[in-house]
Amino acid sequence: MAGPTSTLTAGVSRRSSSPQSVVTPRTYRPSGPARPVGPAPHGVTEPGRRIGADGAYRARMSTDPGRSHASVLTTLGLALATMAMGYGALFSMLDDIRDTYGISSTALGGVIAMGFFAGFAAQILIAPLADRGHARRIVLVGMGLNIVGLLVLAVGRDVAPYLAGRFVMGIGVGMAVPAVRRIVIVAEPDRIGHNLGRLLAAEVGGFAAGPAVAAVLVGPLGIPGPFIVIAAGTALFVPFVVRYSRGADRVLDDVPSQRLAFDLLRIRPFAGAVLLGCAVWVMIGSFDALWSIALDDLDTAEWIANLGITLFALPLIVLGAVGGRLAQRVGPFRVGTVGLLLGAGFMVTYGLVPTGLAMFTVSMAHAVSDGLTVSSTGIAAGMVVPPERQASAQGLLGGAQTLMAGLTALLAGSMYDWFGRTTAYAVAGGVMLALVVGGVALTGRAWGLRGPTPSVPERVPLPVD
Repeated sequence: MAGPTSTLTAGVSRRSSSPQSVVTPRTYRPSGPARPVGPAPHGVTEPGRRIGADGAYRARMSTDPGRSHASVLTTLGLALATMAMGYGALFSMLDDIRDTYGISSTALGGVIAMGFFAGFAAQILIAPLADRGHARRIVLVGMGLNIVGLLVLAVGRDVAPYLAGRFVMGIGVGMAVPAVRRIVIVAEPDRIGHNLGRLLAAEVGGFAAGPAVAAVLVGPLGIPGPFIVIAAGTALFVPFVVRYSRGADRVLDDVPSQRLAFDLLRIRPFAGAVLLGCAVWVMIGSFDALWSIALDDLDTAEWIANLGITLFALPLIVLGAVGGRLAQRVGPFRVGTVGLLLGAGFMVTYGLVPTGLAMFTVSMAHAVSDGLTVSSTGIAAGMVVPPERQASAQGLLGGAQTLMAGLTALLAGSMYDWFGRTTAYAVAGGVMLALVVGGVALTGRAWGLRGPTPSVPERVPLPVD
């Protein structure tokens, strides 16, 4: 980690025959040990930072002069949505798979866990390669692996192919998501909040659409039907990703020498962002594990439980980009901290309310809060690491979150069985609070870091090689 008087190069220098493709390097000088080490986004006015006249580094994502950043973002977002849709469909068909193929609930729990652990491995071990000139290839290979995994699930009739298919899907999604985020962050650092918010909305929307696709297709086509259709839909997006991601493999000037991303934890604000991100997934893992069980024990109609899951996703889809811009304008650490403190309060409230309808009502307020704040941790991570380490940072953050979600789901269920609803939700809220306190402590003065006010995108072509 650089000392307080080090001058760090946060920008990149392009050399090309075209004057359009030159981006001026910029530097900033941290004024204390708690200063964030990484790119200084355009317009950041935090004391102690010195930013050059050109306040943004920018990676050209295309050699086609008629292609805009918006089209690249839309294409990559839809690709992530189709990959998330496969897991959403699998999640909603677990009872059908159990009844049709005789696979035990315990074994199906292992199938779900296999995807989490495979995703963790991919985000830690493979995602950093995107920073070394392989972002586009990693996205395409990840999409291909996801398609293969879905087809394996389609032909599966017992637990072994389901474990294999879920493993392959986990690797594919785990390697593709950080690479997509890296492309988007480096391409438009001054719109990091809006763009990451849109990616989050796309992922959540895809996951939420999975059960709907399964409900429509499983009747006429059987269990394999949804997997085959979603695999075909994902394959349809591959040519568009190939076309719209040209140029995304360009390497920034400072190629990282580190094979893995653990050295980034020496950047205290990034370590703080990781703890805040883990708090988010303690909340998600506990909610997923306990929601249906708790409502059932409160004699709540099944349709309320199903409707609650669907409606909870809607604010994340609708407010994703709004929340991202809010985090960039107000500060991702600030917005994330407030959102997580509210989330911890909502979790405790779930354990105290007397009826399932009351839980449902609380969850609607919780959903709006999450929609406005949950993207903040990814934005914070993107703002405090160098541009050449973005995929590594997003992979390490995502890996930690995935691992935390898996562990939390297992422990939350056990806490519920042993001590009941009130204690299980209270422990989840307490763990979230502890992680938030630790994250804020590590963040230090970077807690007030803010990005620029996102500008209106220019209707001009991207730079041409």
